[in-house]
Order: sequence, then C-alpha cells, then structure tokens
Amino acid sequence: MSVKKLRPITPGTRFRVAPTFDEITKSKPEKSLLLPLKKSGGRNHHGKMTMRYIGGGHKRAYRIIDFKRDKFNIPAVVKAIEYDPNRTARIALLFYKDGEKRYIIAPQGLSVGQTVISGTGVPPEVGNTLPLSEIPLGTMIHNLELSPGKGAVLVRSAGTSAQLLGREGKYASVKMPSGESRLVLLTCMATVGVVSNADHMNLSVGKAGRNRWFGIRPRTRGVAMNPVDHPMGGGEGRASGGQPRSRKGLYSKGKKTRKVNKYSNKLIKNRRK
Repeated sequence: MSVKKLRPITPGTRFRVAPTFDEITKSKPEKSLLLPLKKSGGRNHHGKMTMRYIGGGHKRAYRIIDFKRDKFNIPAVVKAIEYDPNRTARIALLFYKDGEKRYIIAPQGLSVGQTVISGTGVPPEVGNTLPLSEIPLGTMIHNLELSPGKGAVLVRSAGTSAQLLGREGKYASVKMPSGESRLVLLTCMATVGVVSNADHMNLSVGKAGRNRWFGIRPRTRGVAMNPVDHPMGGGEGRASGGQPRSRKGLYSKGKKTRKVNKYSNKLIKNRRK
C-alpha cells in the first residue's frame, strides 16, 4: 500500500494524506459474512452517557473475521483483498476447497489466487497458520493466540508483527510489537507474516469533520474547563493545569496501572520500554 498527498484545492485537503487503495481488488463485501453493527453513542443500557466524545459516524456493517483458523489442512484460495471500515488492516476473502467462505486479516504480500492453509505440518509461508512449536525461530508472525483454540487476540493491527525468539519447555518466547518479550504456550497458533497496510501510520485525517465520519466527537481539554468540571480546570489566563490527570483526579502520565500480582507477570520476561 502507498499513500497520496492531495492537492490543496479545499482547506480540508490541504493537510490530508490519504491511502491509494492499490491493493483493494473488490469493493462490495461478501453478504454471507456480514452482521449489523449497532452504535451506542457512548451510552449504556439506561441511556446514560458513560463514554464522552462518541457519536454519529457513518453506518457500517461488521465483517465476520476468522481469528481461529480452525479449518485444519483444508486449502483455501484468496479470492479478493478488501477494505474493512472496522479495523486498520486489510482483509482477505478465502474460498475453501469444501465451498465455505471466510474472511481473514490479510498479511503483507498476500495476493489474489494464492493458496493458504492452516494446521499442523503445513509449510511456514505467508498467510499460513500453524502452532508456535512448528514455526522456525526468527519468523515474523501475527494473529497470535494466548489460549489454545480461543482465537487470535494479539498483533492484529496494520503493519504490526511479533517475532518468535526461542522455545523453553512448553513455552515459546515471543517479542511483541511494543518491545515486550513474553512466553506463550507452544500449542497456540499464529499466522506467518506481517499485517498488511503498513502505511496506515502515515495517514492524516486532514479536517475535524472527517473525524465525525469516524464517530469521534470534539474533545474538550481539561485545562479549558472550570474547576468544578475538571481537576486541571480554572486558573488565571492560559494556566497549564499542573500535573496531567483524569477527570476523576487519577494521574494520566507515569502512574502505574498494572496490578502488582497479575497472573501473567510470570510469563513476561522483559517489559516494554
């Protein structure tokens, strides 16, 4: 994927950096793999706003993504690379040999007509899913499970990848995109390759109105509020507001929020920088 800098023929396009969508091969999604996606507007079941700055946005349908890749040893042909409004990565439409259709997160380099497969004893090629016990050391992986059979929960956003560093007993040592090194069970599955759409980080929205299309409402800074509304509010003139903190008074920079006795502490070898 590449990006394009738009000509500034309107104020909104002056700072806009947009994707080219070169890799997209199909514009309409597969109807059998769609679900309705209801918006909450940041409100709970009582109708009370519990999350601020959420609302509006373009209507979307949810694409059902196969994070488990549990059709073992059945080859699938990549029929299309599509855009998904619900995630930063591109998605690939697979046609399995037995007739079933599924979406997966498209890795970088996956093209239409290519065959992918999952299971044990499959070659560690881009798009294939196999247990960590069978992936060669040093391989870049994504769609990583934390519990065997539960489905991928880690390394799913655009341009990200983890690296398989080594094996220790029943665990594999994996370096995460954050820089953290942790142990994951060897029976957990992962997909070979780097997630597509690496240029997503270079995009620029260009104007505030475009954020409204994403369902993001304008955010009011705490410093701009009154003391009754926020701990950082008030003061004479443009006062900075002191130590950055949340609306409830909790420090937002530097305060450790991780539980001291969290169960996964023993699985983390090196914390992220």
